[in-house]
Amino acid sequence: MDVQRAKQIVSTPSSDVEVQFNGVSVWIDQVHEDSKTATVHLRGPGEERTEVGIEDLKEVTH
Repeated sequence: MDVQRAKQIVSTPSSDVEVQFNGVSVWIDQVHEDSKTATVHLRGPGEERTEVGIEDLKEVTH
């Protein structure tokens, strides 16, 4: 994924876009353009957040 697409997903109020990190569905909380990373957390219960490389995020199309 690229930085611009990650920013679009974060700014979209709908949760219809599925994003995965290492095959696991995550929510993008914040995009850090300077470091090309994003703060994400798992979909579902649990609020543990982690910072990952945006290039490691994949948008899932159904």
